[in-house]
Amino acid sequence: MTHVLDPDALPDDARALMAPPPPYDDVTRSDAAFRTFLHGLPGVDQVGAEARTAMLGTRSIKTTAKAWAIDTAISMIDLTTLEGSDTPGKVRSLAAKARRPDATDTNCPAVAAVCVYGDLAGVAREALAGSGIHVAAVATAFPSGRASRAVKIADVKDAVANGADEIDMVIDRGAFLTGRYLDVFEEIVAVKEACGSAHLKVILETGELVTLDNVRRASWLAMLAGGDFIKTSTGKISPAATLPVCLVMLEAVRDFRAATGRQIGVKPAGGIRTTKDAMKHLVLVNETAGPDWLSPDWFRIGASSLLNDLLLQRQKLRTGHYSGPDYVTVD
Repeated sequence: MTHVLDPDALPDDARALMAPPPPYDDVTRSDAAFRTFLHGLPGVDQVGAEARTAMLGTRSIKTTAKAWAIDTAISMIDLTTLEGSDTPGKVRSLAAKARRPDATDTNCPAVAAVCVYGDLAGVAREALAGSGIHVAAVATAFPSGRASRAVKIADVKDAVANGADEIDMVIDRGAFLTGRYLDVFEEIVAVKEACGSAHLKVILETGELVTLDNVRRASWLAMLAGGDFIKTSTGKISPAATLPVCLVMLEAVRDFRAATGRQIGVKPAGGIRTTKDAMKHLVLVNETAGPDWLSPDWFRIGASSLLNDLLLQRQKLRTGHYSGPDYVTVD
């Protein structure tokens, strides 16, 4: 377990970073202040994190609880297509599946969101009208993040104008890894402002952050800058959403709420393909952050193929036998 950070133990310039979200009018920030704060966070025991996630991954979930967990996992999915070959027709097909994942069972929950490139957000918005399903769009020169800030902000504004009510941005990993924390912070603040009323998910791209200590620091930096969610990965870099990484991010949101009173969501994305994978993440959420996060409002799973496996397992519980692979649509 991680001890909650004691803000009173920090120097004044570092403690000021714990101020409320933007506009930050009365707070002076600097790379030095962020370095003091972020490097003062409790270190991560990597061996301990791996051991804890391995232990939690062995938890057995019985039939009644499994049925609840499958439906909960379905309701948390950001059903995603992020390929250069994406077309309006593919997005409409994905939206139809998002609305009615199992065409044979009206009790099957809808997913949380459909995640697409910003230029297709309008197609998704039209196809999902009246459903309550969110439209998430990746932005800020996804997946590399290598563009000027002006281009990134324009990317965000365009996606929102097209109909996105959630924006998944990528941080500048080069800036973060070279200690230019203020640049990363200010860019997230600017993107959050450009989002308007849309929620902001901040992608850390944890596979490029090298250490779990960096994952913890990037998580706090994103939350301090006003992100509504912290997200593991673009899904384009390996490794993506590992359980130790998710553990560290869940500890961060738990500790952040204890320190500031603000609750932030978590979204693992990339590599979560089976029902067993999803179950492990739900157990991790419950045992680390707590049941308050067991909701699509606070926990999402970015996935494309996961939904099919959840549907097959769901039908197995409902009928007592597995369906063939043609039971679910090919995404």
